[in-house]
Amino acid sequence: MPVMVNTCLTSAPPKVRCRRIEDADASNVVSLLTRGFANRRPRRFWENVIAVLGARAVPGDAPKYGYLLENDGTAVGAILQIFSTHRTAGPQAREMTICNVSSWYVDPAFRGYAPFLVSQALKQKGVTYLNITSAPHTRPIVEAQGYLRYSNGVFAALPFLSRSPAVCDVRVTTADAQPQALFEGHERDLLQDHAGFGCISLWCEAAGRAYPFVFRRRRVKGLITCAQLVYCREIEDFVRFARPLGMSLLRRGLPLVILDANGPVRGLVGKYFDQTMPKYFKGPEPPRLGDLAYTETALFGV
Repeated sequence: MPVMVNTCLTSAPPKVRCRRIEDADASNVVSLLTRGFANRRPRRFWENVIAVLGARAVPGDAPKYGYLLENDGTAVGAILQIFSTHRTAGPQAREMTICNVSSWYVDPAFRGYAPFLVSQALKQKGVTYLNITSAPHTRPIVEAQGYLRYSNGVFAALPFLSRSPAVCDVRVTTADAQPQALFEGHERDLLQDHAGFGCISLWCEAAGRAYPFVFRRRRVKGLITCAQLVYCREIEDFVRFARPLGMSLLRRGLPLVILDANGPVRGLVGKYFDQTMPKYFKGPEPPRLGDLAYTETALFGV
């Protein structure tokens, strides 16, 4: 992510304006982001991003793509957003709106207006905003924008080496199979959605209940192929079923699983890496660890 000039602006000259990205802006936004991330992402990556965002339904009146910064009708900046509805865990479960603030870029000549763009993108009340892929040099800017860190690092686990769960009769199936145990309909939809994004969506059935898990295949630092935990009800569920899940992933050539953590995870074999892939939130309440559903990690593998 490019460095943005920390200039406090609450308005812009008449030729510069900020508005929602519309379907007709797709090509211009792709060109802008291709130019801004020339050393990291090819044009086809951004074409896929915009196509996926354009095909998604968003909650309420949320933007479908994010916001555009224009100068006299020319796109000079953009910030992508992924809105989704999540359910909190526990007996008092309820819905909350999450917005993953994804990639953003402003042309050098207009970086003084970056705060103007950001303020428009973060203006919705009652929304929890996420920044989950901040580059190290941008983290002071992220924190200056009011974000708080909720995940400090990652735990790299070898789940197939974990002890077997107390419940010995465990069945692991894919999202396209109807569970033979009790399950939540919204979790079935979540698993099927994420399978469509290219994730590995699994049910783990035990003791009459079906537990959902989503993983994303990825390469760490371009070298190590692993599975990233994208979704589970609770981290404790992953710990409980680490061995059968690990064996299923091992058969897919994925012995290593990384998951967000704030320290070593008891019950898992592996190592904690502090200050690695930290994640931030801004809003009414922090998201829970183990829920990156409908984020750029799930949709695009970043």
